[in-house]
Amino acid sequence: MGGKFIVLFDGMCNFCNNSVQFIMKRDPKQKFQFASLQSSIGRELVQKYNVAGIDSFLLIEGERCYIKSTAALRVCRNLKGLWKLAAALQIVPRAVRDRVYDWFARNRIRWFGASDSCMLPTPEQRKRFL
Repeated sequence: MGGKFIVLFDGMCNFCNNSVQFIMKRDPKQKFQFASLQSSIGRELVQKYNVAGIDSFLLIEGERCYIKSTAALRVCRNLKGLWKLAAALQIVPRAVRDRVYDWFARNRIRWFGASDSCMLPTPEQRKRFL
């Protein structure tokens, strides 16, 4: 993978799709690549890392897979700007962070809606999708 990270996201979730756009805008070195959990590569990676049941967001760095709040905070530390500071929230115990993450993940569709299809990346963005 050569220093690139893979973000797996729920391609039907509006919040998740907007999060991918958010990451791309703040990732000038293009470290992040993306795949929806619904895609064949997404399903393969979920199986490879044995993380079935995670239906919102995952981060793969090298051969390690991060889930829930840890995944989100590890993404933040690699973004430009003040988003790096969010990584400091890793001092909060993971059980507490993940409880908040789970609550948000359960409600994201109700709050932000869902699409009938995955987002269509622009030609420039397409090269960042697996």
